[in-house]
Amino acid sequence: MTATYRALLSACAVAALTTAATAETITIATVNNGDMIRMQGLADDFTAKTGHEVEWVTLEENVLRQRVTQDIATSGGQFDIMTIGMYETPIWAAQDWLVALDDLPDSYDVDDILPAMRAGLSHDGTLYAAPFYGESSMVMYRTDLLEQAGLEMPDAPSWEFIAQAAEAMTDKENEIYGICLRGKAGWGENMAFITTVANSFGARWFDMDWKPQLDTPEWKEAVTFYNDLITNYGPPGASTNGFNENLSLFQQGKCGMWLDATVAASFVTNPDESTVADSVGFALAPDRGLGKRANWLWAWALAIPAGTQKEDAAKEFINWATSKEYLALVAENEGWANVPPGSRTSLYENETYLEAAPFAEMTLQSINAADPNSPTIEEVPYVGIQYVAIPEWAGIGTTAGQEFSAMVAGQQTPEEALEKAQTLVAEEMEAAGY
Repeated sequence: MTATYRALLSACAVAALTTAATAETITIATVNNGDMIRMQGLADDFTAKTGHEVEWVTLEENVLRQRVTQDIATSGGQFDIMTIGMYETPIWAAQDWLVALDDLPDSYDVDDILPAMRAGLSHDGTLYAAPFYGESSMVMYRTDLLEQAGLEMPDAPSWEFIAQAAEAMTDKENEIYGICLRGKAGWGENMAFITTVANSFGARWFDMDWKPQLDTPEWKEAVTFYNDLITNYGPPGASTNGFNENLSLFQQGKCGMWLDATVAASFVTNPDESTVADSVGFALAPDRGLGKRANWLWAWALAIPAGTQKEDAAKEFINWATSKEYLALVAENEGWANVPPGSRTSLYENETYLEAAPFAEMTLQSINAADPNSPTIEEVPYVGIQYVAIPEWAGIGTTAGQEFSAMVAGQQTPEEALEKAQTLVAEEMEAAGY
């Protein structure tokens, strides 16, 4: 080897090190949920370890979905990392809109990601988004109020029991409402919940020929039941309540029961945040006795849009934020009960976590009970539990959600809401060529 050649190699090596060490500022779009707010508070740890700075764009759930979808579909380039979920990931990956996460370091341990989460965030066997947290849905309830009502919550309740308990716990004079449910319009807000109710009542969005089914008796029964629950035993203004609004109500002691994301469990049992932390119980999502429970499957995950100029720094952030080490960092600062749940197998093998989190077993049980490949009682041509995994879903879920929110607000009957939704969905699907 000549001296000149050695000098050239040395210069290249130094240049490579310099490039790798270049500090970037990455822009991350995320949802305004508690775990994400906590992540922002811990991001100095990432900056200290990598030199990269982070700029946050924190948005309400419906707005986030709209912004990131618009940006990625138009190659807007506003974000280096997007917070998306199981619905968007495989669809966008198939369009080559996302960067594959197939080169994360061995220390990241991709095989530790819960199988249900990994499958839902992959396309053709390749991971395209890393789960920040995973969830199903379950019943969170006030043990003290249920006891006062002379009732005992089964581990696997029926919808009939839920209605009975909601009535028994409602005390509107003292601002205690038997049940809090999502009423806010949005494909990932009220439609996520209503779709799981419909699944458990034997309804489905489409038959095997992609014909909309919202005009069936099963949909009418499911939506009427939901509407009766939320209007008779829910809080006022329920048509504008989503995840965060109901979380706040539950923490204030105003909900006897709340059916929602399992991720909420650490917030409702945190004595620093919840006035009822010491009297919360958990149960599986309800069923109708037909073979399907009303629970969903979801992950809020971090993905990199194709075309970002800061791919390496973005991957470093994902490696940091969705790693086992991040879970330990949260545990060190906030306690094990508050680590982001539902993403890694090792968390549910950690005895310290299981002791600190009374909801851990029910969370894992709920996640494992959800089957996106068989979401309904009758056969369907789609996958997805609380959504239909087709590009048109965001549009049809949003428009249908507006009709059901108007129903909860008392502006129309369940029959009218279903009739309008059926027409809107049929027109959208015909226009899309189904």
